[in-house]
Amino acid sequence: MTESAPRPKTIPFERTFHGDTVVDEYEWLRAKDDPEVIAHLTAENEYAEARNAHLLPLREAIFEEIKSRTLETDLSVPTREGDWWYYGRSFEGKQYGVQCRAPIAGPDDWTPPRPAEVDADTPALPGEQVLFDSNVEADGHDFFALGSFDVSADGRLLAYATDVEGDERYTLRIRDLATGEDLDDEVPNTSSGAFFTPDARFVFYTTVDDAWRPDTVWRHEVGTPASADVQVFHEPDERFWVGAGMSRSRRFIEVAAGSSVTSESWLIDTDDPTGAPRIVWPRREGVEYSVEHAVVAGEDRLLIVHNDGALNFELVDVPAADPSAERRVLIAHDAAVRLEGVDAFAARLVVEYRREGLTRLGILPIDAGGYGELTEVPFDEPLYTVQSAGNPEWEQPTIRLGYGSMVTPSTIYDYVPGTGELRLLKQQPVLGGYDPARYEQRREWATAADGTCVPISLVYRRDLVTPGTPAPLELYGYGSYEHSIDPSFSIARLSLLDRGVVFAVAHVRGGGELGRYWYEDGKKLTKKNTFTDFVECAQHLIDTGWTTPARLVAEGGSAGGLLMGAVANLAPQLFAGILADVPFVDALTSILDPSLPLTVIEWDEWGDPLHDASVYAYMQSYSPYENLRTDAAYPPILAVTSLNDTRVLYVEPAKWVARLRALGADALLKIEMVAGHGGVSGRYNAWRERAWELAWLLDRLGKA
Repeated sequence: MTESAPRPKTIPFERTFHGDTVVDEYEWLRAKDDPEVIAHLTAENEYAEARNAHLLPLREAIFEEIKSRTLETDLSVPTREGDWWYYGRSFEGKQYGVQCRAPIAGPDDWTPPRPAEVDADTPALPGEQVLFDSNVEADGHDFFALGSFDVSADGRLLAYATDVEGDERYTLRIRDLATGEDLDDEVPNTSSGAFFTPDARFVFYTTVDDAWRPDTVWRHEVGTPASADVQVFHEPDERFWVGAGMSRSRRFIEVAAGSSVTSESWLIDTDDPTGAPRIVWPRREGVEYSVEHAVVAGEDRLLIVHNDGALNFELVDVPAADPSAERRVLIAHDAAVRLEGVDAFAARLVVEYRREGLTRLGILPIDAGGYGELTEVPFDEPLYTVQSAGNPEWEQPTIRLGYGSMVTPSTIYDYVPGTGELRLLKQQPVLGGYDPARYEQRREWATAADGTCVPISLVYRRDLVTPGTPAPLELYGYGSYEHSIDPSFSIARLSLLDRGVVFAVAHVRGGGELGRYWYEDGKKLTKKNTFTDFVECAQHLIDTGWTTPARLVAEGGSAGGLLMGAVANLAPQLFAGILADVPFVDALTSILDPSLPLTVIEWDEWGDPLHDASVYAYMQSYSPYENLRTDAAYPPILAVTSLNDTRVLYVEPAKWVARLRALGADALLKIEMVAGHGGVSGRYNAWRERAWELAWLLDRLGKA
């Protein structure tokens, strides 16, 4: 290894759009197959390792902390589907999970079985069958991911799809569960999410185009070659992706196409899966909707969550036989409530929505007369996340919920409609005596320059942090695609909190925490609000005595990595270090090139700089790589990426780090040579990677 920073050569490359010419001296690093590029990336890894060799003991300590707090041999809460309880198992020393099932006791068996203890050497439940052992399937591969996993309704067949490169192209196979042998069926280069029709005769799956856009839905007949597969639907518009799924009632197959701002769905009757799809609502630019099937007073109805004249969405139902008929409003639009989705069951609806920055769940009964009144499931923590989880059965009498907060480990409940009882099924074990009372979560509000109040969620250990007395603090952010960073628990995060570090999330505009309005005010030509909000949150935490610039680090990944690059340019003086995971830091270059993966789809999020000069100028004014400053004293920066990432190409952080370093910044690049957008595969590998990052952050905070 070497301690000399890699200095890639410069080759001027000109890019001209809208009369503006830009010279990019590191664009040559895009040539992934060039041995010189690979040699440079290898040298970057060696340099990053050498620079952080002193942190090896801390990395090992953090890895062991994560490992020692995790119950390695464990069992998920079984979920009933058909005649079986399905569940996942994990085993000490094994990287991947094992998918299993056990028979139900009878038609009225709705209480998930709970073994007295889970032993690695014995079945967890009576009659256990191992369906799929990812450890066996991953043997001989440096990377492994499972993209599809669906058991036929009769329980005989398994459709599964695997990726061993990290590029999110999966090979679909079908396994006979009675023999454990794969059939001859094999379909390469599929997307994730394949599923059987109810009669197990067909498998529906999607494929992607050259830009990694899911664009085509196919029907595969079990027992026939892939060459005979039938194209069900193709989406030619490059702004749209497609997907397919089945209603919980198993009455319809839905084919859905969507961009960031527009939706369109088609339905196929499952009693004729070879029939032509029929449209629900024709697409209209700017109108998004999702579809769920319900049976109300004996009639097939479609529940549609939409934003047609309802920015924060509303819930309506229409006859399934005539979706264009008059809409019946079930939950009207509310500017203070973001309606996010609905799940239909035989006797009730479960509605997911967001109010005051927190997720909520409501239960809406269905009876012979129609719909009842919505009842919200109550929780008493000031910050929390709740969602419907693992509810595949149409007739089930209870509703499975997932719950957690920044201090409460992930918890699974069965909610009993009618009584409101929450039956605790499992809480994520935290070994070593974790006591949630030792930790506190709270919310702060920063004020942006335009007067907007921006929420910040914080968690810390009560005995190590005193509010108002500066402490080391990590500030995390994302702020794109209406994706919300909701309160959640993390075992790995305890390695920060137990060293006296405060962890905080800046819920900046561009995310979805405060509804669709919040998202709209942080995208396209308002994107800079995302960046300035984060800076204002950092400044607020400094001004109110939570921390100081010398004790503040920032982290974000993917579009949150763009955020990191932007705030590094806007306010480098506020941070002692910045960690950018798979960072989208050369945004303008990527969004200008429609041949790159997913670019055209992204125009609805960022704008189209290729055809619109105003969008070009706006993006150029904030794109991190375009705006590195010669007058700035940048804090140390760590960029982490993956060679096979198809969402944010490795070249973006590689170029960014090279240019930062040329300006005198202390910038490191760590690149996984066999991985994709989500990083390495395997839990022990993932723990080691996170320990690497946390050790670097703690070093920047003076806690190494």
